[in-house]
Amino acid sequence: MNDIEVFTLGETMVVFQPEQMQSLEYVQQFPKRIGGAESNVAIGLSRLGHRAGWFSKLGEGSFGQYVYKYIRGEGVDTSSCLFTEQALTGVLFKEQLSPEDMNVYYYRKGSAASLMEPEDLDEAYMAQAKVLHLTGITPALSKSCYKTVMKAIEIAKKNGMTIVFDPNLRLKLWSAETAKKVLNEIALHADVILPGLDEGRFMTGKTEIEDVAESLMAGYDKTIIIKIGSKGAYLHTKEEKVYIEGFPVQQVVDPVGAGDGFAAGIISGILKQEPLHQAIKRANAIGAMVVMSHGDFEGLPYLKAVEQFMKPAVEVQDVKR
Repeated sequence: MNDIEVFTLGETMVVFQPEQMQSLEYVQQFPKRIGGAESNVAIGLSRLGHRAGWFSKLGEGSFGQYVYKYIRGEGVDTSSCLFTEQALTGVLFKEQLSPEDMNVYYYRKGSAASLMEPEDLDEAYMAQAKVLHLTGITPALSKSCYKTVMKAIEIAKKNGMTIVFDPNLRLKLWSAETAKKVLNEIALHADVILPGLDEGRFMTGKTEIEDVAESLMAGYDKTIIIKIGSKGAYLHTKEEKVYIEGFPVQQVVDPVGAGDGFAAGIISGILKQEPLHQAIKRANAIGAMVVMSHGDFEGLPYLKAVEQFMKPAVEVQDVKR
């Protein structure tokens, strides 16, 4: 049994994203990649020097093998994954019309990952981990996936794991009413919640950032970290309420995956038992680095690269001789 620090579960799909910014109507070639929020976080953690385990159910065909081997090749433990002949691995196409205009087309209904069941989870494997990472995408895939997430929460609480929850709202997958109910249910069990501001507003019905955070606390001792894009993040605990600045981005190439990189940065800080300010600052840096690269996970940096990015720029001055 492989030793892990973090356990996460969810669907990773095969991604076809053209290199050119153009309507898919006119695209002739589609490079093949992978994409999935939870595997992005696992890969991000692996690159930061941590041992992450990712669980999913994959189709028996070539695409399932491709996803499995690719994620394993990034240093993530995939030994708990299962394969099924009952369904295929999900696929998505990305259409980028401009740096700010991105469309995503999913072909994932009834996919292999949607067949995940609570009994598929290996409690002994999970119990090694210190952190359980969850997103709001997995419970949206099917009723059995929702039950699997709730079982994962039960196992995590039983084994003293820290539960980190990124709502990752996807209204294409379920109704707004169901999404709001389930996301708040999971948030109630979570120790650390990482919503974007719009997601927090959706979940709570509040407008002001401080009110959103206080509502998500739900009277418990939780850590709420709200992502506010280029402005950075807002930290809200019982002890402190503070804004932590982001890092300037010269050009946004692809915004997908920034939140997953941010989550990896926060979880890394938790594992290192760092002060939250320090973890959030690094998470902000990772998010900024990710948006400057193509793809879901390709821009996720290694630790040395993050540290270099965070160093203040050194001014070069002419020296008079």
